Amino acid sequence: MFGNVKEIEAVLLALAEQLEAVGVRRLEIVVCGGAALNILGFVKRTTKDVDIMAFVDESKDGITILNKTTPLESEFLNAAERVKNDFNLPEHWINAVPASVIDFGLPNGLMDRVEIRKYGENLIVRFISRYDQIHFKLYAAADQTRKDVHYQDLIDLKPTVGELEDAARWCMTHDISAVFKEVLIDLLTQLGRKDVADKL
Repeated sequence: MFGNVKEIEAVLLALAEQLEAVGVRRLEIVVCGGAALNILGFVKRTTKDVDIMAFVDESKDGITILNKTTPLESEFLNAAERVKNDFNLPEHWINAVPASVIDFGLPNGLMDRVEIRKYGENLIVRFISRYDQIHFKLYAAADQTRKDVHYQDLIDLKPTVGELEDAARWCMTHDISAVFKEVLIDLLTQLGRKDVADKL
């Protein structure tokens, strides 16, 4: 459990050092969730892990490619395990569980909005923007898993009507069922945004 930004950044710097120790010269990741929210100053709360949305590669043409896994998986897991032991962290303190979102499509322009931070000489972290966090948090809250946390994050992000409508329409591309739409409408109404719900 990470209590503040300093604790999150300390383990990311330690991860960079351990990656260097196992011979990784460069690893680039996209991070979402509570760690990103805290580091970019959108919320101040504890978070249990660092959520990797994607591993970043570049094609020979310089095109950014987002992957759910990395060719350096063995080295990455080795480095993460060392950090876990050094800081007494839980087993999956850093994980790529959210990477499944890549299969269904990301909000348009997400990679143009990321904020880039560098840890050590070899770890590049792209933290997703407030706008994109609103998309993911709305979907997560509607999906019911840890709804209380995602719901509060949504409130703290203070989304505008336009941002919530964009997020809701994106969510419905991930789950086209009538049941999910009703859940989404109910959630938006709970958020005090019946005006957005009525547009869906």
